[in-house]
Amino acid sequence: MTVPELACSASPVTESDADVVLLAARPEDSGIALLAPDEYAWVAPLLGTLAATGATDELTRIPARGDGPAVVAVVGLGVRTDAAGLRFAAGSALRQLAGTGSVAIAIPVADAAEAEAALEGAALGAYAFTEYRAEAKSPVAVVTLHTDLDQVRVDRVRAIATAVARTKDLVNTPPADLSPERLAELAVAAADAAGLSSRVWDEAALEAGGFGGILAVGRGSSRGPRLVRLEYAPDGASVHVALVGKGITFDSGGLSLKPMASMVGMKSDMAGAAAVLSAIVALAELDVPIRVTGWLCLAENLPSGTAVRPNDVLRIHGGTTVEVLNTDAEGRLVLADGLAAASAEHPDAIVDVATLTGAQVVALGSRMAGLMGEDALVARTRAAADAVDESVWPMPLPGDLKSLLTSDVADLSNTKLGMTVPGMLLAGVFLREFVGKRADSADRIPWAHLDIAGPSYNSAGAWGFTGSGGTGVAVRTLVRLGEDLAAG
Repeated sequence: MTVPELACSASPVTESDADVVLLAARPEDSGIALLAPDEYAWVAPLLGTLAATGATDELTRIPARGDGPAVVAVVGLGVRTDAAGLRFAAGSALRQLAGTGSVAIAIPVADAAEAEAALEGAALGAYAFTEYRAEAKSPVAVVTLHTDLDQVRVDRVRAIATAVARTKDLVNTPPADLSPERLAELAVAAADAAGLSSRVWDEAALEAGGFGGILAVGRGSSRGPRLVRLEYAPDGASVHVALVGKGITFDSGGLSLKPMASMVGMKSDMAGAAAVLSAIVALAELDVPIRVTGWLCLAENLPSGTAVRPNDVLRIHGGTTVEVLNTDAEGRLVLADGLAAASAEHPDAIVDVATLTGAQVVALGSRMAGLMGEDALVARTRAAADAVDESVWPMPLPGDLKSLLTSDVADLSNTKLGMTVPGMLLAGVFLREFVGKRADSADRIPWAHLDIAGPSYNSAGAWGFTGSGGTGVAVRTLVRLGEDLAAG
């Protein structure tokens, strides 16, 4: 994991020995405004000469004066000068400053929230996945924010940045090197290091436990499926939330084979499970007073003589039967097992995270996740996402869609063939059937579903603190939601 050393310093930035001093600028009607300590006022008249505009993702490098750092860099803030704007700008700058050893951030911050956002963006932007490259620029190794604020939670920023980096590393790892068994081993190792308890179901245990969805999806691969349960249970926690993650380590579509181009990038189909793992570890490291159970539903979806077939009927954990009509609608099958198992423990809330449908990308694009579920929990999840500037959009779960999931031989089918359907919503309606009841009433356990198919992986140009490859989306939202639920 590439996370820079992070620190705050009350000393003047002119005393820094960093390689680069980072300032910021924003556009104004009269030109461009520099946001910097008075000692760097000399930079302002140079910006116009260098055609800087202060636009987002713009980075202007200027040779420094005197005995200080060799370079001054000015990053554009665009029109956003709040905490989210600082997070984006600092991340953009650190991403573009790869190859630099150390950076001193001298952008003025108004309060601890802005300071933490700037540090977090810098840490997120200073990520690189270089394990499979012969040559690559090293990310920035040391980041110091110069501020006299004394309540900046640097440890919190470090824990969250590490969690996101872990998720990115897992998503970026080639599928040949990340089987379900290997991902389970890595999850248990991370859990052990954070003081979490863990349990792993292999094929025999899955069979004995009646986890028909995970078993069926993994049946086509020579590398068997796994279910991992993690638990963080601090003393005194009064709220219990279950997190369920889809972990398809590679998705070929199974016998309902994907087109060649659609198979590229399917190493990222385990991003939901990676996000759940990283979020629960971060919550433990931050000592958030909430009980969290994490369920990682892991399988590799490949075609073979043993693969699940269309028209096969599966028995999901808890007894519901599902007829498979499309083996490429596999994520909902493994999640069904996870949701049913999580429900059996009667948590106060369940949130699942999954790269579930191509329809999510059609509806909301590659930067915004779909959010569905029970209204109150959806609202809290959206508020958590907004607070950390992750884009989600609430979507409906129309009751009439359930009729599209009828089967001639089973309780449900896993999709509807032969007609155009709202695929993201239909998948959500399917998942809702596996969310159980509260322990003390007939009401369904509050549940929210995040479809991150688009924003989990960036195959386009870099932007802000987001480079190419895995994005680590949903980790920061889940951590913030856990903190919110713990606070009541």
